[in-house]
Amino acid sequence: MSVPEHVITMEETLDLAREHHADHPQLPLALRLIENTGVRTRHIVQPIEETLKHPGFEDRNKLYEAEAKARVPAVIQQALDEAELLTTDIDVIIYVSCTGFMMPSLTAWLINEMDFSSTTRQLPIAQLGCAAGGAAINRAHDFCSAYPEGNALIVACEFCSLCYQPTDLGVGSLLSNGLFGDGIAAAVVRGRGGTGVQLERNGSYLIPKTEDWIAYDVRATGFHFLLDKRVPTTMEPLAPALQELAGNHGWDASDLDFYIIHAGGPRILDDLSKFLQVDPHAFRFSRSTLTEYGNIASAVVLDALRRLFDEGGAEHRARGLLAGFGPGITAEMTVGRWVRDGEMTR
Repeated sequence: MSVPEHVITMEETLDLAREHHADHPQLPLALRLIENTGVRTRHIVQPIEETLKHPGFEDRNKLYEAEAKARVPAVIQQALDEAELLTTDIDVIIYVSCTGFMMPSLTAWLINEMDFSSTTRQLPIAQLGCAAGGAAINRAHDFCSAYPEGNALIVACEFCSLCYQPTDLGVGSLLSNGLFGDGIAAAVVRGRGGTGVQLERNGSYLIPKTEDWIAYDVRATGFHFLLDKRVPTTMEPLAPALQELAGNHGWDASDLDFYIIHAGGPRILDDLSKFLQVDPHAFRFSRSTLTEYGNIASAVVLDALRRLFDEGGAEHRARGLLAGFGPGITAEMTVGRWVRDGEMTR
């Protein structure tokens, strides 16, 4: 996991909102919503003075490509080192990002730059937003189930600050300007061996007729983020989907040992605690990511998982749930057990 060196605090965010939107009729509401996120700090790829400018979509996308190429390889190398694998051991690269666009995908550049095998499969995912972190884990699980000797590399690269639109004055846009941050994360899913979450079952669920609740309006100036005020209420219909996935596996989603959840905002975690009847402390990893980095889109789930590793992991065979939420409204969900190398095989 890596975050850029430029930091903006909650206090600076609120001051900037007051300065730039002093006459906005809903400024008090926007300020209150930003304060309620609990995001203390966010990291961004440019100084805030540059972030507040808009040089045009072309320049922003060039910056996205340059920053991705400059920052992603080191994060990948760290993930490979911790998995004790080489680039030549990787059979598929799953690259997720919704904050910039490249074709060929960054996967092609990485294969050449980092000496992955030319036979490495490429799976770039660009349109699942924050849910893509969970989707990447699920697609890696599918791949390693189909190819038990194979290994998958997941990379999430999100520069949300490059999507800032100074002309968008809706409350949802103002809130997003104080919520989203930048970050890069990578993880390896091994077909066999290793320490971590042994993935056992995955699933996806889309809440009908909610596709316009989280969306991009793509204009000449780039990606304009649309956020419906109903989004924070989505855990009530999604909690049963999580329960069903766990139930189909013979587990109770309310009685697991660890939870790695996408933290889109504090209410997501609060409501999920309520509707799953889970102690709020169970979501501490996700809440820490939100507090320290903000919503870093698809990278949230991977960073929360990293925090579980940093805590020393869980007991052998402990049962857990991983879930990412995003546009659709879509949930990408996985259940699995924490295992230690040599103590269990797939």
